[in-house]
Amino acid sequence: MEVTDHELDPNTHHEMGKGSEDQEARGTPRGEKLDMLFEVDDTPPWYYCVVLGFQQYLTMFGSTVSIPLIITPSMCMDESDPARGYVIGTILFVSGIVTLLQVTFGVRLSIVQGGNFSFLTPTLTLLSLPQWKCPDPAMRALLSDDERYELWSSRMREVQGAIAVSAIFQIVLSFGGVIGLLLKIITPLTIVPTIAMVGLALFQEAKKKAATHWGVSVLTMLVVILCSQYLRNVTLPVPRCRRGDADGSQRRALRVPIFKLFPILFGIGISWVFCAILTVSEVLPPDSPARTDLRTSALYEAAWFRLPYPGQWGTPTVHAGPVFGMLAGVIASIVESIGDYYACAKISGAPPPPVHAINRGIAMEGIGCALAGIFGTGNGTTSYSENIGAIGITKVASRRVLQWGAVIMMLFGMTGKFGALFITMPEPIVGGMFIIMFSMITAVGFSSLQFVDLNSSRNLFVLGFSILFALILPTYMSEHKDAVRTGSDTFDQILYVLLSTSMFVGGFLGCVLDNTIPGTDEERGVLRWRQQSAMSDTTAPITTYDLPFGMSKIRSWNWTRYVPVSPTFRGFPPCRLGRCRRRVAPNGDVRQQEEVTRV
Repeated sequence: MEVTDHELDPNTHHEMGKGSEDQEARGTPRGEKLDMLFEVDDTPPWYYCVVLGFQQYLTMFGSTVSIPLIITPSMCMDESDPARGYVIGTILFVSGIVTLLQVTFGVRLSIVQGGNFSFLTPTLTLLSLPQWKCPDPAMRALLSDDERYELWSSRMREVQGAIAVSAIFQIVLSFGGVIGLLLKIITPLTIVPTIAMVGLALFQEAKKKAATHWGVSVLTMLVVILCSQYLRNVTLPVPRCRRGDADGSQRRALRVPIFKLFPILFGIGISWVFCAILTVSEVLPPDSPARTDLRTSALYEAAWFRLPYPGQWGTPTVHAGPVFGMLAGVIASIVESIGDYYACAKISGAPPPPVHAINRGIAMEGIGCALAGIFGTGNGTTSYSENIGAIGITKVASRRVLQWGAVIMMLFGMTGKFGALFITMPEPIVGGMFIIMFSMITAVGFSSLQFVDLNSSRNLFVLGFSILFALILPTYMSEHKDAVRTGSDTFDQILYVLLSTSMFVGGFLGCVLDNTIPGTDEERGVLRWRQQSAMSDTTAPITTYDLPFGMSKIRSWNWTRYVPVSPTFRGFPPCRLGRCRRRVAPNGDVRQQEEVTRV
């Protein structure tokens, strides 16, 4: 966000930037000027927190709401079923809980947690198995209300159990300190096919909904493109009191890029109003998917207040095949989130996150996925890159703002009518929104190619083969569901889900080929990738990533030095010939050789 008034006076600059002493304490290099309105550790007034927290909620809203709209039809849930709104409310409610945990006890940066697109492909693959195939619409119409509920809730419970159990893998990796070891084999040529296939594998879902009325879908896309690309630098003035002015007499004129902040909301809103006009004027046929009055009964039947609770759809069921399939989504989420942590720290003016903060952040996402599975969102949770971009625009990185935003997410998640409102959204609008979102996810995956030497035939082979085969094999598996026959039904199901998940196929091939085919680290992009993610070698204590309480006790206990999620953790001691050298400071912060311990 652009500030158009005069430079701050020295007193105000000390208040806003916390001075050079605080910069040094946080690990920020001396002399580097911070232009943030509110830094990570700052506490804005409560009314600022409410407004800015609501803005963060609006930024994550479009992506999060779209996930239940994708998975509920595959669960055989009727389009007019009020339960679709309850699933939307549940995913917003759980996102609020996990965001609050992440910001307070996890990585402790302003990271918003929301629905995870990485779980969509394995979820849809699971629901495509013969035993979960939806019956014909004519047969479903003959079922009673209880039978219809059991039809979709049994599928929801299967997805719940798979996500909750696969999240244990993420939690164990984090608390065990294995994340750092995994990063040694996760290279840019592993990341590209893994993340890119998240978007490429979902194009059928986007096409199916957009094809219901291409005119409305194209209108939605045009509005989003206009706002996010052509009007992204158009700003509107918003007056604000300068921080520290008690009487509010001196104001700072801020230019807010409103179109860049909320392009999805503009696209949905304008297209929705357009469809409503066509519906009222009877331009659209009575059965057109673009009409806004097809599912209004769900809005009337939905409760005003509904508190999501664990096991609300029944006890989750667990089978080995779906669990292993969801692991592909877990790994993709870990890779993406680690990059988000570094990006958020850089854009917030905070020091790069140390290992213990990354471990806690990934662990909290694992706990969030487990909660999402227990509550029944039909999905997991992950960090949201779009909200990190909003920090760079608004210049507000305070974790207190995100804590208020998390409360707002939970409040809207408990409002049944609010979730049901989006059931009435016309299908072509959803299709247009999906096309935009999935294209951006694909592009984010390909962005890691900036580190790789694309003049290398080796790299081109790894990239091309991984992506193409990740498209071919899952397509073949979906057309030949009995292709895997090992004699064990359980093992057959595991292999089918894994081989039908394009993210797993692409990421696995990319990882194996890139780590086995000879090539230099510079050629593979590993050097530049590690330089971007490298921690700053500062001896100043990084208090930003300390836990909110109990730090004096944690630093006084020697055993916490060996706990990967403890703020005093600085890595495991390297072991050679039975001896481990431990680099520890007396206070647990400064790296200093202190002892040699025999294993």
